[in-house]
Amino acid sequence: MKIRNSSEMSDDISIISKGVVIEGKISSDGNIRIEGIVRGDLIAKGNVSIGESGEIFGNIKGDVVNIGGKVNGSVKANEKLLLESNAQLKGDIVTKLLIIESGAKFDGKSSMAEVNTETSALNLSSK
Repeated sequence: MKIRNSSEMSDDISIISKGVVIEGKISSDGNIRIEGIVRGDLIAKGNVSIGESGEIFGNIKGDVVNIGGKVNGSVKANEKLLLESNAQLKGDIVTKLLIIESGAKFDGKSSMAEVNTETSALNLSSK
């Protein structure tokens, strides 16, 4: 049996289901999927996925960010940002790789420079 160190990133996915509304900052050491509504910043050390029914009213930070729902806030993706065909993003983005599917809506500024994990123009700290 392998004992998992708390500093290791988990392969588990935390899910905020449809119908759930959270007000406040969310921090995750692993991956997270949002199908409900979050009113606050979302910071993950893993991947972030916003489903078609998901809505975020705040900033997002993660390694790979997939958006299929609505986001009103800035996004910092350390590796890749994918805006799926139903995505609606109103806010600035910083990422290495940006993929926008046909039908996605994006209103903001984008920067595809090397992402610095310690600082960013989006001011997303992991405090």
